[in-house]
Amino acid sequence: MVALPAIDGREYVYRVHAPCDALPADLFWAAFHCHDGGPHPRALDRFDAALIWRASRPQHI
Repeated sequence: MVALPAIDGREYVYRVHAPCDALPADLFWAAFHCHDGGPHPRALDRFDAALIWRASRPQHI
């Protein structure tokens, strides 16, 4: 998951599907390009402004 702050003061969160060994910068740019292609105000393009974390794998019963 990658959270990107935008110029409207809000934070937008994206699920980025990537291999476990993906570099944080690759995750950031994948989310940034996804955001950039959407209807939202421009995201801040500073890597250090993003919050990146691994999403838990859903447990199937």
